[in-house]
Amino acid sequence: MRLPTLRQLQYLTAVIEEKHFGRAAEKCHVTQSTLSAGIQDLEDLLEVGLLERTNRKVLTTPIGEEVAERARQILSLSDDLVDLAQAEKNPLAGRIRIGVIPTISPFLLPRVLPRIRKQLPQLELLLVEEQSERLLEQVEKGSIDVAILAFPFNTRNLNYRVIAEEPFWVALPKNHPLSSNDSLQPHQLPINELLLLAEGHCMREHAISACQLPASAQRRSVQATSLYTLIEMVASGLGITLIPHMAINSDMVRHAEISLLPLKQDELAKREIGLVWRPSFRRTSTLEALSQSFTAAMEESL
Repeated sequence: MRLPTLRQLQYLTAVIEEKHFGRAAEKCHVTQSTLSAGIQDLEDLLEVGLLERTNRKVLTTPIGEEVAERARQILSLSDDLVDLAQAEKNPLAGRIRIGVIPTISPFLLPRVLPRIRKQLPQLELLLVEEQSERLLEQVEKGSIDVAILAFPFNTRNLNYRVIAEEPFWVALPKNHPLSSNDSLQPHQLPINELLLLAEGHCMREHAISACQLPASAQRRSVQATSLYTLIEMVASGLGITLIPHMAINSDMVRHAEISLLPLKQDELAKREIGLVWRPSFRRTSTLEALSQSFTAAMEESL
């Protein structure tokens, strides 16, 4: 029985992701005619139509979507197979693709990357910054190998390991009545002044959990897409917000005209930091070394 080739599966997934034959061919480093012929051969082999071709756009048939999803899984497993073989020769060398969420990357990476370069000089890191849900999708598809997320978060069927936890701090305008306190408890926060990240950012849910608030408790008229924007809003007197401990010594926070107070810690007033990877990803030595580096960098910041 003839079976699809990995190259044919790569062509199909590239076209579906790019929604354009020309861009897909560039991504696969082949000519457009080669890519088109490869997909046609795949359709002939499977005896189904995978794509609907028009002059203006490329549409995927229902069976094409399902085949593409299986193709991504097969390609991911193939990548893991190569990684496993390379890791057997030198576990702490080679390339590893890491995704990091925006509320971690600018604060943790400057601390941990010099450590990794020194301790693991033969390991090449490729870094991607994205929101949590998008990173999980990329881990599942094999676009990246490991994601660094904040928990609690639903990791579905992926493996994960918590490497550290950190408390939240309250950022207030300099002249805020509460800024003279030594610390604050969640019930002391003026909820009508609370500024949070927009929907889709996991730190939004973590902040709500830390304050033990209902999901609707915030200033709905003001939402930000980054911690930097939140800090600028607080400095301008628009409200208060919560920031993770790893951010308090960053230039962004130290140079802002704000007051910082610790949120009185309990089991909820914190978030956990951890690694997420596919069960099929077998570079355990690499994962262990990375976990140690990230844990050490987190401990230095606490």
